[in-house]
Amino acid sequence: MAEQTPPDDSPPPAGDWPQQMLEMQRAAVETGIAALERPGAVPVVPGLTDPAALARARDFWRDGFALWERFLDPVPQQSDAPERDRRFKAVAWREHPGFDLMRRSYDLISAHLLRAVEGIEGIDDAARERLRFAARGMIDAISPANFALTNPEVIAKTIATRGDNLVKGMSHFLGDLARGQLTHVADDAFEVGRNLATTPGQVIHRTPLYELIQYAPATDAVLATPLVIFPPWINRFYILDLTPEKSFIRWAVDQGLTVFMVSWKSADASMADVVWDDYIAAQRDAVDTVRALLDVPAVHAIGYCVAGTTLAATLAVQAAEGQADRVESATFFTAQVDFADAGDLKLFVTDHQLALVKALSADGYLDGRYMAMTFNTLRARDLIWNYVTDNYLLGQDYAAFDLLHWNGDTTNLPGKWHMSYLTDLYRDNRLVQPGALSAGGTPIDLRKVATPTYVQAGREDHIAPAASVWKITEQFAGPIRFVLAGSGHIAGVVNPPASGKYQYWTNGGTPASLDDFVAGATETKGSWWPDWIVWLRGFGEATVAPTGARIPGGGALPAIEAAPGTYVRTR
Repeated sequence: MAEQTPPDDSPPPAGDWPQQMLEMQRAAVETGIAALERPGAVPVVPGLTDPAALARARDFWRDGFALWERFLDPVPQQSDAPERDRRFKAVAWREHPGFDLMRRSYDLISAHLLRAVEGIEGIDDAARERLRFAARGMIDAISPANFALTNPEVIAKTIATRGDNLVKGMSHFLGDLARGQLTHVADDAFEVGRNLATTPGQVIHRTPLYELIQYAPATDAVLATPLVIFPPWINRFYILDLTPEKSFIRWAVDQGLTVFMVSWKSADASMADVVWDDYIAAQRDAVDTVRALLDVPAVHAIGYCVAGTTLAATLAVQAAEGQADRVESATFFTAQVDFADAGDLKLFVTDHQLALVKALSADGYLDGRYMAMTFNTLRARDLIWNYVTDNYLLGQDYAAFDLLHWNGDTTNLPGKWHMSYLTDLYRDNRLVQPGALSAGGTPIDLRKVATPTYVQAGREDHIAPAASVWKITEQFAGPIRFVLAGSGHIAGVVNPPASGKYQYWTNGGTPASLDDFVAGATETKGSWWPDWIVWLRGFGEATVAPTGARIPGGGALPAIEAAPGTYVRTR
């Protein structure tokens, strides 16, 4: 009789236990979800226990188990393609098993959270968009890159510096708490009049709402028709006069234009009763001041962002009053008149948020830091969490970046007018309703605007989406040249030809929509500024000598003070 081999009662190899436990957990979860899916097993709660929600839950757990199987697999995994998310650019996020698991788990949770938002039934588009925005905000906030103990770069630097990075980061954090605002650039890196807003000029006119700056000519002859620029009053005007190599104003002067810039006053309690009518009146006053000073019949005008919205209303009022010929051409930088598709900023006009804005404006104005935080929130990953990691955790020195300095140079807003702007335009979209709004007693009807117009939009603009800017072409009656620029709300505008960056698209046909425009568009590499100056010169090449009133302070309006003036420095 053959000798029988005794059964092997020894435990399985230790390396198999984690896999076996994972399989047990997988079976338990699958059994639990299958039980919930049986008809009548549990009450159906939309978004939680309805069939679609249970299917999403099953997918989430399956993906999670697959992720853990990858982590437990002793066979080395193939490296991923180069990481495009700059938060996870460090090699450790892919080569260290623990951090790789952490990164992948974060991606998994993020993807399923957004999928769950899309799967919720019974809500309207506006509510779903608010949920998307909130979900994206939470996803950005919980990134493992935002925390010292889960960021390999921070851990490595803490060890290397013996914690000096955290000490320096705490100093940055306490400084930001004191000023009530996230810092992007060192306080002493830039200063208007020193290395920003240095184009030579003089303030020649001042009102309680704005200063008018005239810039010194730089050519032997200048175009007879001058240019008046209206920047947004929610920011400082020098976005168009940054460092000399980035300055649109300096470039325009070099093209032979007589340039005037409006510098809006940052609101204080004295401006509690300022409304839209006052800004429209200010634009008309600036146009008439320049016309009288230079003895010219008309000006070219530029309106940037919200000042472009107001410029559209100004043109409509002038048209209704028989004064349309005072503006020979109008240019709009990323400006909206129809706010039906105005992007993420529409998420901030709920009743609750409007009540909060009103409460914060109790002194008659809204502190510009609240608006800065709102705009930073729209790009929280880049403008908030990136700097939490760099400034607070890594303790890095601030970068010397002029655009970020301008971004943090906040401007206060008149409370009454700001509230009307949010309700009348963003919430109720009244500007495109003929006669729904008025200024100085004159009803506004954009269909009456026949002024030749140049409209620039940014392809990646998250503040004034290109599709929203396009709607200007559906309102005005006059000839329009629409240009779609690469990049966004700021970089798409501030793109000097010498930089060689980005591109722009034009379409010589008659497209009925932005999609049609893009489908038939011609792409041109580089800045759109040269295209604009060719268009502007098409209204007349007549020039005059830069003497007399063409010199700031040389005409009927004496120089008050050197550019950039007082209002741009008022906090």
